[in-house]
Amino acid sequence: MSNEATGANARPAGADAGPLGYLALGLTLLAYGLLSTGILSGAGVKDAASLAHLLGGLALFIAGLWQLRGGDRFAGTAFTSLGAFWATWSAAGGAGKNAAGLFLLLWALLALTLTAASWGGGGLLGRAVYGLLTVSLVLSAIATFGSSDGLAKVAGWVAAVAGLAAWYAATLSLTNGTVGRLSLPLK
Repeated sequence: MSNEATGANARPAGADAGPLGYLALGLTLLAYGLLSTGILSGAGVKDAASLAHLLGGLALFIAGLWQLRGGDRFAGTAFTSLGAFWATWSAAGGAGKNAAGLFLLLWALLALTLTAASWGGGGLLGRAVYGLLTVSLVLSAIATFGSSDGLAKVAGWVAAVAGLAAWYAATLSLTNGTVGRLSLPLK
């Protein structure tokens, strides 16, 4: 007896939301990270709230549900939980520093779990994305608790690099590694 789905439950080959999830994560992290650094005058982290809510929250959450439906527990868990993180972050703009610091620290624990799980098959890019996300969240939490703008900027740069890694993973996946002659390995 075959384990393949047939009829109404069949999914077309290639129906993978992984690239969508990594694009949503990458672009949101990149925007959040760059806005945290202060390199764009007159713009700050609060300006990323709509992007975080719609792209980081909604699109990432939907991509996660899609991955879970396809049987990909790791990407499904990562995308749905990080989608919930971004949606909550965008909605909790007025939280006090202790609540915000605790929120970031608790999500750093999730990112640490994702980092550990990525060692089982997430590839080098997956480890880079989730490892850098963990570092960024820990630094952001410490910066929030200590009201340290300098440390928040460092956390922003780390988040931006994590975003670039996620964006690169999505681009490589979408182009089947044909971005150019020289590219980093996907796995």
